[in-house]
Amino acid sequence: MDLKKLISGSDIRGKAVGEDASLTPTVARTLGMAFARFLSRKTGKLLSDICVGLGRDSRISGPALLQAAAEGIAHTGASVQDYGMCTTPAMFMAVITPGYQPDGSIMITASHHPWDRNGLKFITAGGGLEHAEIEALIDDAQSLDAELYPGIVHRPFLPAYMDQLADRIRRGLGTDEEKPLLGLHVVVDAGNGAGGFYAELMEKLGARIEGSQFLDPNGMFPNHRPNPEDPTAMASISAAVTRAGADLGVIFDADCDRAAVVDADGREINRNRLIALMSAILLEEQPGQTIVTDSVTSAGLPKFIRRWGGEHYRFKRGYRNVIDEAVRLNAEGISCPLAIETSGHAALKENHFLDDGMYLVTVLIVKAMQLKKQGRTLGSLIADLQEPAESSEVRMNITAEDFRTVGGKVIDLVTKHAEADPEWHIAPDNREGIRISFDFDGGADNGWFLLRLSVHDPVMPLNCESDVPGGVKKMLTALYEVIRDCPDLELSALEQAIR
Repeated sequence: MDLKKLISGSDIRGKAVGEDASLTPTVARTLGMAFARFLSRKTGKLLSDICVGLGRDSRISGPALLQAAAEGIAHTGASVQDYGMCTTPAMFMAVITPGYQPDGSIMITASHHPWDRNGLKFITAGGGLEHAEIEALIDDAQSLDAELYPGIVHRPFLPAYMDQLADRIRRGLGTDEEKPLLGLHVVVDAGNGAGGFYAELMEKLGARIEGSQFLDPNGMFPNHRPNPEDPTAMASISAAVTRAGADLGVIFDADCDRAAVVDADGREINRNRLIALMSAILLEEQPGQTIVTDSVTSAGLPKFIRRWGGEHYRFKRGYRNVIDEAVRLNAEGISCPLAIETSGHAALKENHFLDDGMYLVTVLIVKAMQLKKQGRTLGSLIADLQEPAESSEVRMNITAEDFRTVGGKVIDLVTKHAEADPEWHIAPDNREGIRISFDFDGGADNGWFLLRLSVHDPVMPLNCESDVPGGVKKMLTALYEVIRDCPDLELSALEQAIR
């Protein structure tokens, strides 16, 4: 098979269960070989001196894929450290943690995707691989034939990672107490992914964890999707927090690079609320900084960030895009402490710009403990965040094989219409697709839509928000009239939205 079909941005993903599986142990074995060879070229070391760390989330295909990747790595003569059940951020921390420090690591995960999917994330000391590096690695893998080879060392890393998170909490609270979280009640929802140990960490540090749920790994994800954006998952953690009378709840995706929280009243703090909350915390510590986000943030977010003394820099979707832009801006002398997507992917400068939802939650735990002593909650920091009256997301499929060309033509068509229509205002910081704002009921820029091409799939996502009731339907209807005759663009979802 053509392994390039497994490329998903800067990761490898595919169906891993069933007769039609595309990500098989054989594929994982050759990818393990190719990654060891990649690290040898990158570092200048002999293959016999290369060490690769391996970890996985709770998916049922994880053990077989991890074993196969390990066999492929060992077949090249490189050594393997098997960290077992782990998280994606922990796999990066292993690379830079004294006493471990493999030359690179592979996380076996498909993040929030269904149980029958899986994937490989390749990590070096510089972070995840770029798309071009993944393509080169795939080219190499397709030329290899891996055989079995012994010599794999099983070495759990999560205990060391837990110690690092505990240290961040103690430093944040300015204490060396054994149980610095005494008096705080935290509900943890791991969604049966790899993050159940966070409840153990909270309890070890003195917090109460009654009401925590779905902590045991179960690769079938029987309770809800491990996704902090999923409505069912968020409703579940919200109910658990209010039922337990907890101070807050935290929820992770399967490999813990994404997260969200729930306030004491059960209010979800994800997407724009999560960005606003982290911005408030960081800007309170040091005003004048820039917060880098993806392109689908709400109109109220930049106003909120400005009130806290910061600047909002809206960039492209894709967590690597957001992180790389923040790194670039910092190199130019623009202080950016946070790169964050509305999906819950977040990377802090203080944490190597590592995409780590669990570290993000740990920073929030520190703030929650500080606020509790003042009789306040995390939600109090974002009480004045302006939120839209209505919002919608529509996903339109592209039926042509060359979907990027089709998507580009659609965006060009909408852009030309906007340039000629005085009621359509192109966003001045438009960096992805086309973002258009509208003036409703005598207001200014109180409705907007963003039409873009998906990072990975033949899909055009359309995000739309309005501060005025009825505004979303007006905008979607206006857009429909512009693109209704576009070939190879499936409009049924948009038609349904405007009925």
